[in-house]
Amino acid sequence: MTVNFQYVNIDVSETLSALTEEKLEKLANKFEFLISAQVYYKHDEKDHETGKICNIELSLPGPRLFATSNAKTYEMAMHETINDLTRQLKKRKEVFKTH
Repeated sequence: MTVNFQYVNIDVSETLSALTEEKLEKLANKFEFLISAQVYYKHDEKDHETGKICNIELSLPGPRLFATSNAKTYEMAMHETINDLTRQLKKRKEVFKTH
């Protein structure tokens, strides 16, 4: 699975990219039908409490899956986003099983 990162209004973080890629590889091992992922990290200056945003869009057969979360740190936002995507992927896998 290919993973593309985009950092909007923040500096590129190699450690954050590596952590995210590791988590997404675990998803790819669990759900073989994943093709690619687009990961966006953004900083919302208007929201000082939870202004760290992580958006992830997954390409797979059928419609794409998308999840976003807003947290105090980028790591927390990434974990929330991946948890949301895991739930969506489990539902999608059930649909694949019935066909």
